[in-house]
Amino acid sequence: MKRHNLLALAWGVVVAILLAHGVSLWLNQRIAPDTDILTLLPTQERDPAVQQAFAHMADAAQQKLIVLVGASDWEQARRAADAYRAVLSPHADLLQFADKLGEQTQQDWLALFQRHRLALMTAEDETALRTQDRQYWVDAALSKLYSPFAGPKIGAWQDDPFGLFGGWVQARAQETPVRPRDGRLFVADGERTYVVMPMILRVPAFSMDAQETVMPLLAKARQAASSAVANAEVLEAGMILHAAAAGKQASGEVSTIGIGSLLGIVLLIWFSFRSLKPFAYIALLLGVGFLGALTLCLLLFDRVHLLTLVFGATLIGVAQDYGIYFLCHRLGAGAATTSPQLLRHLLPSLLLTLLAAAIGYTGLALTPFPGLRQMAVFSVAGLVFAWLTVVCWYPAMIGPMTLKNARQAQAFSAVLKHWPVLRADRRSALALLAVAVLLGFGWSRLGVNDDIRSLQNPPKQLVAEQLKLGKLLDAPTPVQFYLVRGASADQVLQREEALKRRLDPLIAQRTISGYQAISNWVPSAQAQSGRHKLVKEKLMGDGAALPVLASRIGEDADWVHAMRERAATVPSLTVDEFMKAPASEPWRHLWLGRLDDDYASVVAVRGLSLAKLPALQQAAIGIDGVQWVDKVADISSLLGRYRQYMGWALLFSYAAVFCLLFLRYRAATWRVLAPTALASGVTLALLGIAGQQLQLFHVLALMLLLGIGVDYGVFFQERPDRREASAWMAVSLSAASTLLSFGLLGLSKTPALQAFGLTMLLGTALVWLIVPCFAHEHAAVAQAVRMEEVCE
Repeated sequence: MKRHNLLALAWGVVVAILLAHGVSLWLNQRIAPDTDILTLLPTQERDPAVQQAFAHMADAAQQKLIVLVGASDWEQARRAADAYRAVLSPHADLLQFADKLGEQTQQDWLALFQRHRLALMTAEDETALRTQDRQYWVDAALSKLYSPFAGPKIGAWQDDPFGLFGGWVQARAQETPVRPRDGRLFVADGERTYVVMPMILRVPAFSMDAQETVMPLLAKARQAASSAVANAEVLEAGMILHAAAAGKQASGEVSTIGIGSLLGIVLLIWFSFRSLKPFAYIALLLGVGFLGALTLCLLLFDRVHLLTLVFGATLIGVAQDYGIYFLCHRLGAGAATTSPQLLRHLLPSLLLTLLAAAIGYTGLALTPFPGLRQMAVFSVAGLVFAWLTVVCWYPAMIGPMTLKNARQAQAFSAVLKHWPVLRADRRSALALLAVAVLLGFGWSRLGVNDDIRSLQNPPKQLVAEQLKLGKLLDAPTPVQFYLVRGASADQVLQREEALKRRLDPLIAQRTISGYQAISNWVPSAQAQSGRHKLVKEKLMGDGAALPVLASRIGEDADWVHAMRERAATVPSLTVDEFMKAPASEPWRHLWLGRLDDDYASVVAVRGLSLAKLPALQQAAIGIDGVQWVDKVADISSLLGRYRQYMGWALLFSYAAVFCLLFLRYRAATWRVLAPTALASGVTLALLGIAGQQLQLFHVLALMLLLGIGVDYGVFFQERPDRREASAWMAVSLSAASTLLSFGLLGLSKTPALQAFGLTMLLGTALVWLIVPCFAHEHAAVAQAVRMEEVCE
């Protein structure tokens, strides 16, 4: 058996093992990509409690759907809401309404707190107990008894004569503007009255099947509400709405950009080779490369992150160059040259392109981010497996007669003869001066933006509805909150109370509108004990307010005795007791419980705005166990650090690739790297002129551009004779397919993909235009040019 056939057989065994391993993983373990962006952080930068708190808050919000149906008056709003509800009610397996509001519900809600009423009071009442005299409380009790404007009472006046418990219940009710009315929940602004309908999704919000089922139902319900009341307004908010919008946008772009680019590449291969066999060959090397990279990553890291797979897709842009390079030279070589002979001829340049690309990606592995290291391993492994597929299989599969359309190579040669060349003359100097001006102007206008919000592009109507709904409900955000930790549950409550004392002035200054905390419902044992003691001393004792009040209204000693007995036996309310009660259901997401050695909770802030974030961050400073968590800022900071590290990795890669190429090309090394470097610089300048701001995905594209551009430079440097067009044909086909596969992403409405695609579009086109200008001019052509200059 010939050596290349033996090599192909051996590689076939390796690929078969990879395939079997991949099938085994899929069937037995159902490997799914990791989507937690925090796993990309270095271990020392990750806080498991913060991570768990964010996941807890996100999970709590994920399955919720809140709908407000509004009209100009309450009756119309109810009618429209009934029509909306009638559409969804038969689908309880998908959506469950969570707005049951009956008399029994309210009694269940109050039952727990009434047992602890003498320890539950507002901070204002606690201060009054400490500072006001007996007469103040007697007058307050008489006012509540006789005044028709004393406000709603909770139970009999005799059970809460001083209104401490009633005031506390009203304060709790102020945590939301939503109120009960006619057995429903409602909220209103100056123009409309809305029926509030919270719902729980019974299916995963991120499931495509669930979205395809739920979204048409919601649209039908919205239409039903509008049909029932002409001026009805429906506001919807929920994770599933954003997920469905993103999925719809992605599906649309896959249909237009993805399929369009695939067809474009197929047509390009067909017109170049008059056959689709080359497309199959390239698809084969990409498939093996991806399979090998995935297998190696799973062996080394146990799991693969979703961003690694996304970045790994860039392998298509680099690995395909190996196949196209071989195919183009196979087309240009004579029938007398066998494919093994051709491979030996091409092997030095193929090896250089592999090493250069591998060095570029290895730069990622030098950063302290586990995510970048995983991407580096995935990319390098994918390139190596794809490269070995070309080396081991192509000579055995592709013979001298496999590709026959040599006329296309001649057409490329005719074009290349007229391409400008960089020389030491005035035209080249003027061109370089123009490029320098362009670089200076463009770079001066290029800003930086790592804000994660700039990478999102939800529909405007969805954002507008969510903003209006959030303003009406005064709801807190699940991505910015305080994380409170302590050695015990009670210590957590004490630290929450310390934090709230810092936040109360901010409410008075209208920096925020309020906060949600478990300690609002369950004061710490210390606070309950202190308040209990105050009640006994200032209200229940001999000579205190209660006996005086009894004498003023004619109550007998039994009432006073009963009140004192009740005050003497008030048990402490605990978090565990509260969490088991129906009243805790809307607030259970705030309590994280035991985390390793600590207990933890979340304090959510209402009425938050971006301009007030520094004040909220400042409020947590100096309180033990309290930490301000801003997930938006954390992720934006992470993206910024990734951008910086990737920028340094890119510079390191250029230096390392230069050293590698210098071993072969010596003084001509700059001719290989300069086109890519120049194209990258001009691309950044053009982005700056276009008003784009530099972000991580621009830098990721520049890293990919380095791998692609070096390939083009090596191909040209290995074949400097412009009369031999195989290298030019390989570069042109590779550039065209890269533009079709990645450049068209510039049309995407997803900002991250658009940034990546636009950079690839400009960079690849520029490298393709520039690289022939830097190639060594063939001696015969150079002599002819010099003759023309002498004649002139």
